[in-house]
Amino acid sequence: MESLGVLDVFVRVGETRSFTAAAKQLGISASAVSKAIGRLEERLRVRLFHRSTRTVSLTPEGAQFLERCRRILYEVEAAENELSHSQATPYGKLRVSVPSVGMLFMPTFARFKQRYPDIELDIDCTDRLVDVIEEGFDAVIRTGDPTDCRLMAREVGTYRRVIVGSSAYFKRAGVPHKPEDLRQHACMLYRYRSTGKLANWPLGQGLPANLELPVSMITNTLEPLVTFVEHGLGIACVPDIAIKRQLADGTLISVLEDFNEDVTTFRILWPSSRLLSPKLRAFVDFMVDNLFPL
Repeated sequence: MESLGVLDVFVRVGETRSFTAAAKQLGISASAVSKAIGRLEERLRVRLFHRSTRTVSLTPEGAQFLERCRRILYEVEAAENELSHSQATPYGKLRVSVPSVGMLFMPTFARFKQRYPDIELDIDCTDRLVDVIEEGFDAVIRTGDPTDCRLMAREVGTYRRVIVGSSAYFKRAGVPHKPEDLRQHACMLYRYRSTGKLANWPLGQGLPANLELPVSMITNTLEPLVTFVEHGLGIACVPDIAIKRQLADGTLISVLEDFNEDVTTFRILWPSSRLLSPKLRAFVDFMVDNLFPL
């Protein structure tokens, strides 16, 4: 079993290309990882990694050994899961990353926790594009097309960003019928926490290149935008999943729909090299079945 532990260390270094990242995932020191790899290379009498002060890369022998070790660890994990899957409920720590808008997911996460009380959720809310493998996440929920070949993905739902204001505001300031009309309105904008950039409004080809939205308020959280809009203080672009009730009862009104072609897909992603453990399978299946509609 000690040999399996060393193989796990090797696989994590091979996947992250970093002793430090592998150590963080394993909860040990980088020096312990380095020593384990050194002992493994000494035993095999072959160099597995090229090392420099800044980078770690696999040798051809290391790349071949990595694929074999992945299969070995996969089979061991599969055997363990076969024995435990029917005998125990899902349990253990599950580290998940969601975007800031993922605060809207929390009622669904709470229901998941109620169903699986033995799973310890570690939830990270950030707009930053985290490295799922290097940072040790079990799964992430994010938008956009998957681009990392190391990850598996399943779609969980879609939403639209809509430009909205209250009926009282539009009665006072008028309703914009084309993007240029926004110059006459109090626009409240969202700033991404990770980059500091302002979020664009999804007006596609209808938005003139030189159009700058007049800024009434800027925030890096969603709740102030919704509150200020509800109080008739201006217009904002927010996810429709955040204001379903307000749109349904007429508290907020969506405008410029003819120019808005925005549709965003949420997906749940997890490392392809990682077997779906009972806790991860439970989480993926539950989110796919329950996250949308919110």
